[in-house]
Amino acid sequence: MNDMSASSTPAGENIRRRVAILDDHTMMRGGMKLFIDSLPDFQCCWEAGDCRTATEKLETEMPDVMMVDITLPDRNGLEFIKDLHAVHPELPVLVLSMHDEAYYAHRALKAGAKGYIMKNVEHDEYEAALRKVSRGGTWLSEAVSEQILQAYSTGTLPRQEGGLDTLTDREFEIFQLIGEGRGTHEIAEALRISPKTVDVHRMNIRNKLKLEDGSSVTRFAIRWVESRRLAPD
Repeated sequence: MNDMSASSTPAGENIRRRVAILDDHTMMRGGMKLFIDSLPDFQCCWEAGDCRTATEKLETEMPDVMMVDITLPDRNGLEFIKDLHAVHPELPVLVLSMHDEAYYAHRALKAGAKGYIMKNVEHDEYEAALRKVSRGGTWLSEAVSEQILQAYSTGTLPRQEGGLDTLTDREFEIFQLIGEGRGTHEIAEALRISPKTVDVHRMNIRNKLKLEDGSSVTRFAIRWVESRRLAPD
C-alpha cells in the first residue's frame, strides 16, 4: 500500500484526534468505532447513518477527520463530500467504500476527499490511511496512486469514456451497477432509493450519453465494466 505524499509525526505528539464516521451499516460503524477507540491517539467522537444526521452533528461537534461511505440512504456520499468541502475545506475526509477504487478514487479526490480505502483491507491499512489523511496527506492504493500521478504528470486526466464525466456521482454509481448486470429493483434495494428514482437516473444517463434507448444504456454499461475488469494493471 502506498500514499501520494510524505509526512511524519511530531515528536511528543499525544493528541487524540477526533474521528466521525458516516456509514449506513450499523455493524460497520460499530466495528470502526471500536477500532478507532483502540488506537492510542484517536477517538470516535460521533457516528451517523445518513447525511442529514451527519450534517446536524457537524453543527454541534466538528471532528478532526471524517470517514465517509459512498452509498448512503439519502444522498450520494461524494455529493455530501463536495458540500462539506465547500463549507469546511480544512476538514480531511477519508472515503471508506466497497466500490472499486479504480472507478471512484479520482471522483473522490475531485470531490474534496483526501483519501480512498476499500472496506475489505486489513486493519493496519485502515490505521495507516487514517493517520496519513489526518495529518494532511493523501492516501490511495499503490496502483491507483501511480495511475493518477502519471495522468497529472502528463497533463491528461484519467479517461472517462463516452461522456461518463458528464454523469453525476449518483448517476455514475447507478451506471456501474447496471454494468454489473443489476436490474432496477436490485439497484433500488442496494442504494435504498425507490425503483422510480432509479428509472429517472437511467433516463438521465441515457440522455447525457446520447444513447437511443434503455437497452443501449445496459449494453454500454456492461461493456464499460467488463473493459475495466480486463484492463491491464
